[in-house]
This record gives sequence, C-alpha cells and structure tokens, in this order.
Amino acid sequence: MLNESGRVPDTRYEWKAVTLLSLGFGLVGLDRFMVIPMFPALVKDLGLNYQDLGHITGALAITWGVSAILMGRITDKIGPRKVVAGALVIFSLLAGFHGLAAGIGSLILIRALMGVFEGAYTPAAIVATLEASAPQRHGRNLGIQQAALPLFGLAVAPILITQLLQIIEWRTIFFLLAIPGLIIAFLLFRVLRDPVVSEIKVHTSVEPVGSGRWQEIFRYRNIPLNIANMFCWLTCLIVTSAMFPSYLIDYIHLDMLQMGFVLSAIGFGAAAGTIVMPTLSDRLGRKPVMLVSVIGAIVFLIGLINVGADPTLLFVMLFGTCFFNFSMICLTVGPLSAESVPPQLMTTASGMVVGIGEIFGGGIAPIVAGYVAQHFGIQYTLYLALGGLALGFFVILALKETAPRKLAPVVTPAEAQEARQGMSRNSI
Repeated sequence: MLNESGRVPDTRYEWKAVTLLSLGFGLVGLDRFMVIPMFPALVKDLGLNYQDLGHITGALAITWGVSAILMGRITDKIGPRKVVAGALVIFSLLAGFHGLAAGIGSLILIRALMGVFEGAYTPAAIVATLEASAPQRHGRNLGIQQAALPLFGLAVAPILITQLLQIIEWRTIFFLLAIPGLIIAFLLFRVLRDPVVSEIKVHTSVEPVGSGRWQEIFRYRNIPLNIANMFCWLTCLIVTSAMFPSYLIDYIHLDMLQMGFVLSAIGFGAAAGTIVMPTLSDRLGRKPVMLVSVIGAIVFLIGLINVGADPTLLFVMLFGTCFFNFSMICLTVGPLSAESVPPQLMTTASGMVVGIGEIFGGGIAPIVAGYVAQHFGIQYTLYLALGGLALGFFVILALKETAPRKLAPVVTPAEAQEARQGMSRNSI
C-alpha cells in the first residue's frame, strides 16, 4: 500500500529507527535520573543538602529547556540525523565526567552542560520517531520511544544504582555508564535517515498560515496550551522523582533497598503508561485519553500522600501516578504538538513545548520544592505536584483534537465503491 507521498512505507526501517531512538532516549533517562538514587551517597561524600539537590536537578532542566527551544528550529533546517547522533556522544561523555566531581559547583556545571545536549536530542528524537512511523502508528511508536526514558532512568536506575553501590563507588558507576551511549550514537548515525518534505507531509494535516518562521507556532492553538501543560506534568514528575528518595528515607524511614524498590515504580509505571495510553489515543483520540489520564494521576497522587511506611502500597500508588502522568507528557510533546503544526515547524513546536516546560516545570519547580523541603518539611513538596495536575485538568479542556483517525473524513460505502471503480478505470 502506498502512503500519501506515493511511496511504500518501509516497516523494516521504521522498527530499526524506533528501536535505536528509543535506546538513545533511554540513556537520556538513565544519565538524567541516576543521580537521584545516588544522592544519599553524594550527601555523605560531598556534604550536600536538599537545596543542593534542587539546584542540581534544576540546572540540568533549565539548560535542557533552552537547548530544546534553540535546537528544535535548527533540526527543522538540517534534519535530525546529525543532531541526535552528535548530542548522544557528548552527553554520554559528560555523564562519565560526573565521576570527577569534587563538590556542588562542579556537579552543577556538569549537569548544566549535559542538559544542553540532552535538550538537543529530545525534540529531534521525538520528530525523527514520528517521521519514521506510519501515521496510524504515531501514538504507539512515540509511546515506545518515550517509554524508554522512565524505563531506564526511573525503573532500572534505582535498582541498578542501589545494587552497584553495594560493590563499587559512585564515581566508577558514572564512568561505566558512559559507554553504551557511544555505541548507540554510532548505530544511529549509520541507520537514521533525514526525510524529504514530501514524506513529512503525511504526518500532519495542518496547512501553513504564514511564511514558516518559528514565531508562527504560537498561531496554532494547541502549542501555548501544550506549553502550559508541560509545566504541570513536569512539576509533578520532578517533585515525585527528585525529592522522593529523600522523602522515603528521611520522612517515611525506609531503608536504602526499600527505597530503591519503591522508586522503581516511577519507571515501571511511566513506561507502561507511555505505551498504553498513547496507543489508545490513536483510536480514541488524544483529548479523551488526556482527560482520563489527568484524573487518574490526581487520584493516585492523593493516595500516595496518604500512604504510610508500606513499601507495597507506596509502590502501587506511585506506579499509578506515573502511569498517567507520563502518558500526558508523551502525548503533549509528541502527537499533540507535532500534529498541530505544518511539517516545516514540527521539531520547532516540539522543542518549544519541551523547552519552556523544562525551564519552568523542570527547572523552577525543583528549586521551589527544595526550598519547601528545607524550610517546611519534605512531605509538603507532594502538594506542589498535586497543584500542577489540578491546573493541567483545566488546560486539557481547551485542547483541539489532532489524532489522524479522528480527523479523517468519514467515507460512506457508496463513496468507497465509487473510488474503487475509479481506480480500476485509471489502471486500464
């Protein structure tokens, strides 16, 4: 079957590209979040506190956000292949440099530099995944690609890091984890293609309303709404991940292994939600799935706030919160942004949504959360996450539907028969 560009979809390339882009994004998650379960060891060796954790987390998020904004437009101009491969090489090397950190200043500098290149990778990889996918598989494939970040960074990392800390020091762990990124970068550079304009057009039905300048993305209703929503979802994510290990140990009084088990719920829940809910949105529509997700996240987060020192219940409530929260992150930065603008602005739009959301939701929120934890008590940081979800509910109500299946014109049986007859006549 031909697609709208007149070419046969290359399913083999689709799966190779999606797999490698997913592995790359998984390493983004691993490099970004491995410092969280490692934080108690950093406190012991480097003398850090809660406010330092907020600064470490916020520095990466702010530079990630600025880079995503700038590199989104550049990627639309030069294509994603060089951007994703080059960014992956550099942020993998920077991840290894964590092992050389001597204090809070050097940690913040390394994290800030790493955020620049992870921010460059993110929108480019999102749109590269979409461009490699058939339109009817946008949600599913972007869900698979986005699921790798929480799976590696928030499910595997807490268990892997807490176990490795039992046998080797934290500096060695950073050096070892730099190696896989260099391998994946080489494979991505060999495999990934930069698509031509005629192929990109099948991924969005939106026609340009201007000259294609980057500022014009704000003419499309969903983009400013998606930016607001990313602030909400990332506030929930950062608070329930960056502050949660210390919450579990210092407030709930779990031990290190129990903390690693509970914290892995973030990754497993997020990975499952990022695949399941966007896949459903291909059929049911983006907006209905977003509404179900925000309500589900609120319910589970309220349960999490009220659970005591029960590792199993904590795992369940955290799993549910992240299942729904990450589904909204995936849909917001992926289909709801890329499908809302013309082809030449897709990476720009995704980069702007990721970037501004990171700067405020990922950058400012952890600094505020660190201040609240340090001066009032770490247990109160969870209410920041709850407030973000509540605000996001009202923003979702204003979104426009973008799912191709929902926007496709309804064809009657008579029209379908007439079209088949016309094709038959043309082939004679």
